[in-house]
Amino acid sequence: MKTEVINIIETELVQTFDELFKWFNIDRELLTYAPTNKGWSINKILEHISLTNHYLLMLISKGTRKALEKSKKEDYAERLTDYDLDWQRIRVIGQHNSFVWNRPGHMEPRGKMRVADIRRELESQLQQCRMLLLKMPHGEGALYKIMMSVNNLGKIDMYHYIYFLVQHAKRHITQMEGVEVEYNLGV
Repeated sequence: MKTEVINIIETELVQTFDELFKWFNIDRELLTYAPTNKGWSINKILEHISLTNHYLLMLISKGTRKALEKSKKEDYAERLTDYDLDWQRIRVIGQHNSFVWNRPGHMEPRGKMRVADIRRELESQLQQCRMLLLKMPHGEGALYKIMMSVNNLGKIDMYHYIYFLVQHAKRHITQMEGVEVEYNLGV
């Protein structure tokens, strides 16, 4: 259970962030292009991902500490026998426009963050996620759950939370690809 789930999360985490980092190498004009639907530019989308990650990682870090504390107080091996991450329920988060969600204002990009700062923040967040996974190698992340109101997910554990972060980034990669298509069509 544990190793397979953690390895899948780690692999998708790294692949997704590698994909995100490619967007920092695009032409400045494309990076700042505002789509005709009054949506965000790629620059703003990247800023939004970093802002959302910031707040998610606050919860994940706190939850990881609590999960590790719990793991020291109880024998949890039997609880993990049939554990599997609810992959499909979380993968929906990675599909752009798959559900309606009104994001909190503090996750709205302002467009004032420098591109280099956004990239550094995302690099730091990737390392933070990897360190959190390393701290929970034996299934400890399954021991503590926090409410997730997005798409009515309910209480999810720390592995689900990290996978949610990955899927959120994937959702916005699709959005950036749409902006790029519109830009290239010259709409």
